[in-house]
Amino acid sequence: MNGIQAFLEVLVAGETRYLFGNPGSTELPLSDALATDPRLEYILSLHELPLLAIADGYAMASGRLGVACVHISGGLGNAMGMLFNAFREGTPLLIMAGQQDRRLRFQEPAMESDMVAVARPWTKWAAEINRVEDVPTAVRRAAQVALTPPTGPVFLALPVDVQLEPADGLDLRGPRIPDRRVRPSAEALAQAAALLVEARAPAILAGSRVTEAGGVAELTQLAERLGAPVFSEMQTSHGRLPVAADHPLYAGILPQWAPDIRDRLAEFDVILVVGMNLLRELVYRGPDRPIPDHARLIQLDANPWELGKNYPVEVGLLGDPKTGLAELADRVAALQTAEHVQAAADRAAVQAAVSAADRAALSEQIASQWDVRPMTPLALMGALARALPPNAVVVEEAATTHQNVLERLNVFSDATGHFAHRGWALGWGLGCAIGVKLAWPDRPVVALLGDGAALYGIQGLWTAARYHIPVTFVVANNAQYKILKTSAGVMGLTHVPRAGYRGMDLDDPAVDIEGMARSLGVEALCVTEPDALTAAVAGSFSRSAPLLLEVPIER
Repeated sequence: MNGIQAFLEVLVAGETRYLFGNPGSTELPLSDALATDPRLEYILSLHELPLLAIADGYAMASGRLGVACVHISGGLGNAMGMLFNAFREGTPLLIMAGQQDRRLRFQEPAMESDMVAVARPWTKWAAEINRVEDVPTAVRRAAQVALTPPTGPVFLALPVDVQLEPADGLDLRGPRIPDRRVRPSAEALAQAAALLVEARAPAILAGSRVTEAGGVAELTQLAERLGAPVFSEMQTSHGRLPVAADHPLYAGILPQWAPDIRDRLAEFDVILVVGMNLLRELVYRGPDRPIPDHARLIQLDANPWELGKNYPVEVGLLGDPKTGLAELADRVAALQTAEHVQAAADRAAVQAAVSAADRAALSEQIASQWDVRPMTPLALMGALARALPPNAVVVEEAATTHQNVLERLNVFSDATGHFAHRGWALGWGLGCAIGVKLAWPDRPVVALLGDGAALYGIQGLWTAARYHIPVTFVVANNAQYKILKTSAGVMGLTHVPRAGYRGMDLDDPAVDIEGMARSLGVEALCVTEPDALTAAVAGSFSRSAPLLLEVPIER
C-alpha cells in the first residue's frame, strides 16, 4: 500500500463512485493506481474549469462528496473560479492536487507553489500531506469537514513522493459524518412560534439550504399553517428552490435591488428567514436597508455565521433547517386558535390569487411575442416550459434570458429540479448540468446558458460526448454581455452607452457555437422558431447522447 492507494481506499470506503480529473505529471501516481482499480470511474475533462463545475453539480444533486483531481499550481489556478462558486454554494467538494516531490522543493522546481495558501480563502479546510502515515486521516478529515454543516469545499495537496511512499498498518476506514439533524433550542422555538402565530402579516424568506437539508415538505407545511407567502433568494444568490414553484404560496424571488426589496416586504410585520443569505446584493442602490425597519426577523440556519449577520434578529434559531421547520410547524399548530386558522386561510387565498394573476399575465405576454423574430427571451422561455416534463431538471446560467419564467409558469412542481447561479464565476452551468445528470441519470436535464457564460466552460461538451451523458444544452445567443449593459444602466453610467458598450459585444467576428459543439463531439442545431424549440427539447430526452441547441434571440 502506498500513499495514493491509501487515498483511494478511504474514498472507496466512503462510497465515492466518481473521480473528476484532468491529470498532469504530479498526478501520474494517481493514474497508475487507477489503472488497476475498477471501483472508481475517472471522468476526464479537458480543462479544470468545467471539471470542477461537473464535480460541483454531481455533489449538489447527489448530496455526496464530489472529488476533483486537478493539476499542480496552474491547474488549481484554472479551477479557482469554480472553487469560488462551490464556496459560495457550500458544496461538499474535495479538491486534490499533486505537489512536487519534497526532495526538490528547496530548489523551487517547475510548477511548485504554496497551493494551500491559494486555496485556503475559498475552502473550509486546506492542507498539504507530508507523511504517508497521515494520508488516511487527512482524507477522512477532509470528507467529514466538507459534508458537515455548514458544508463546503476542502483542498488537499499530495507531494509525488508521498503518493508513492509505501506504508503498512494504515487505518483505511472511511469518513463518518455526524448526525446533522441538530434541533434549535426549545426556548427559541417557542419564542419563534409565538411571534409567527400572533403576526398580522407573516412572510417567509427561504433559500437553497432548505432544499439541501431535505426540508421542502417541512417548509411547505409551516407556510400552509401560517398562510405565509414564501419568497426565494434574490437573483444574485438564488440557487435552489425552497418550495415547489406551483405551490399557491410561492411568491417568487425577491427583487434584485434594495429599494425594490424594501417595497416588496413593506406589508409584512414578522419575517421568518430560513436557509438563505440575508442578503447578497450585486449593485449599491442607496442608503436605505432592504429590510423594512418595522419587520421583526426570525432566522433559522445551520450556519451560525448567517444568524443576524447583516440585520438584527428577534429570535435566532441555530439548527438543521428540516428539523427546525418541522418542530416550528408543530408548535405553531398547537398555539393557533380558530381565528388564527381562518386568518391564515384568508392570507393564503390572497397569495394564491396574486400568483394566478401573475401567471396569466405572463402567459399572455409570451403569447404576444410568439411571432416576433428574432425570438424574444420570453418566447424562448415559454417554448422551453412547454417541453419540460414534471421530473425535469434545469440548470440556469442565462441571467438576462431566463427572468425566472419557468418558476412563474409553475414548471418546477419538484423543487429539487432547479439549479441557478450563486457564486457568479462564469462557465459553471454547462459543467454543472453534466454532473447533475451523472447523479440523476433517470431525470431529463437541460442546461439553459447564455452565449457568454457557455463560452467560458465550452470544453465541458467534450466530456459529455466522451461519456455519452445526454444533457440538452440550450444556448440563448444574443451576441453580447447583456447583463453588463443592464447593470451599467442601473448604476447610472453614461459614457458606456455613448461609446457603444465597448468590449461588451461578441459579434465581430460572430462565434460559431454550433461549430464549436460539433468539434467537441456534440451534435448541434440552430433553432429559430419557438415551436421548433419545444419539439427539439422534448425529443432530446429520449437520446443517449448530448445535444446542443443554439437559439438566436433579439438583441
